[in-house]
Amino acid sequence: MYLLLHRLCRTLILSFGLTLTSAASTESPAFGPNTTGLLFTLHGSNTIGAQLAPNLIRDYLAAKGARNIRSTPLSTINELRIQADLGNQKVFIDIAAHGSSTGFKGLEQSQADIAMASRPIKASELVSLSRLGDMRSKRAEHVIAIDGIAIIVHPDNPVKHLTLQQIAAVFSGEITNWSQVGGHRGHIKVYARDNQSGTWDTFKSLVFGKGYSLIENAERFESNDQLSDRVAADLTGIGFVGLASIRHARAIAVSDQDTQPQAPQHLTIATEDYPLSRRLFLYTPAYSLKPTAEEFLHFVQSEAGQEQVKTTGFISQTPISIKPTSTREGPENYLALTQKAERLSVNFRFAKGSATLDNKAQQDIQRLMEYMQKPQNRDRQLLLIGFGDEKASAERSVVLSKLRAVTVRSALHHHRINTAPVQGFGAYLPVVSNKSKAKIKNRRVEVWLL
Repeated sequence: MYLLLHRLCRTLILSFGLTLTSAASTESPAFGPNTTGLLFTLHGSNTIGAQLAPNLIRDYLAAKGARNIRSTPLSTINELRIQADLGNQKVFIDIAAHGSSTGFKGLEQSQADIAMASRPIKASELVSLSRLGDMRSKRAEHVIAIDGIAIIVHPDNPVKHLTLQQIAAVFSGEITNWSQVGGHRGHIKVYARDNQSGTWDTFKSLVFGKGYSLIENAERFESNDQLSDRVAADLTGIGFVGLASIRHARAIAVSDQDTQPQAPQHLTIATEDYPLSRRLFLYTPAYSLKPTAEEFLHFVQSEAGQEQVKTTGFISQTPISIKPTSTREGPENYLALTQKAERLSVNFRFAKGSATLDNKAQQDIQRLMEYMQKPQNRDRQLLLIGFGDEKASAERSVVLSKLRAVTVRSALHHHRINTAPVQGFGAYLPVVSNKSKAKIKNRRVEVWLL
């Protein structure tokens, strides 16, 4: 597939060559007056822009046959230019990683071709970008990786697990001493991302809600890596970072009310069962996208692009199978059904307030089709198991969870993928509290390989 993509990219660059030269000379300059050779620009999330975007761009340029690929920091911190020789042209791509909100502002002001975001687009941003089309549509919203917000402490801190409620109390200043949560006596020092950060927005939404606010003396950072290194050097410190930035700190397990503690691991994050899992996005105009930007998006979603996602330290969306552990939980029928099966690292979820598959799920249908076409999987069968949140009756919850599995089965059958009879288990095994506003995460379909 990688070789086919390489050949495709070489063909595309020949057809886009004239477009590159003419478009570059007429674009509004984002980083200076001379934009000749500019392929596209990315603004936004530092979580994506610090390492993942540069690595993906280098691989993308290499797949196009570019030579002499090099990176140059620009005059402003967290801004980078990646340059290369492509045929007879000198080309470059610029990245400005100042936080997710700046990516949407870049699109609005026509300074960015792609917005990097570690959170979904907000309603206000949806309105301000309406001239670019439906920014929640499949053409505009592109999930490129799964990340987990890791709650990190010093490696020698004895605390291994905190609830979301304890985390909120610590970061808001209600809990101020480690002895209050099972640690050694000592004042807690709080470190947090800055207000431009999508990591901060996600943390605030998943942990604080509307009931808490950050303690005033928290030390704030634009960079995940800098925050992580500060926590790793402070025995009393606690902070939150993207999964790829744990570095020398230690991540602790997290639980919600009535749920089991989950460590930020591959399966729990890939399936978005970890309470602080999140999606990483690229957003583009729904229409009139630069050909090179669209070509880059296709590369990111390919197996080669997703392999770089994994190499950089995030969770790839390419399905893998994992044998269940001996200490599993759930209804007796569920355990019997899955006893000899392997869990796939994908959960299907649905658009908010809808019975239709969300944008990631639609992309995952294609990935699952490719996975099942591999020689080792052609004689195997998929088992779809639906779950949901609590309803007026347990019976209704079971019915709705089974209907969700039927929706996924129908989409797979459209691609000639047969499945075992679907199952639904209602509100069993919640991944977040059914009393929280985030309970929509419990509406999911697990995929098992028989």
